[in-house]
Amino acid sequence: MIAGLALNWLVPLPFLPADLAAGSLGAVVFVLALALVAWAIFTITGAGSNVPTNLPTTTIVESGPYRFTRNPIYLGMFLGLIGLAIAFDNLWLLIMLVPFAFVIRYGVVAREEAYLERKFGDVYRSYRSRVRRWL
Repeated sequence: MIAGLALNWLVPLPFLPADLAAGSLGAVVFVLALALVAWAIFTITGAGSNVPTNLPTTTIVESGPYRFTRNPIYLGMFLGLIGLAIAFDNLWLLIMLVPFAFVIRYGVVAREEAYLERKFGDVYRSYRSRVRRWL
């Protein structure tokens, strides 16, 4: 996010029509993203598991937003960045979404998925077969 804001300061790249209420639309997307993250955190802690990735996962959560996506917190982060890009009419923030998504998918999610498969075996594989990684 900081890189996108800095690049926009150096070389502004607006991408939305001037007559669009970008601030309001971006704020709505950002608030929805925050709501998704909050729902996911509430659901996972309510199930007795941990949110921080450095703590052990105690159960596979299949309720709340985890019925629709295996990674609602990361999805909320992506949506939040999109909301900020819209609110600030900053194409750089959208461009920064590409390396961010790459790092999250291959640097974080891949490691988490391998850990969950090792720890929960068939329970995780069954969940993975029913619920998409993103949407």
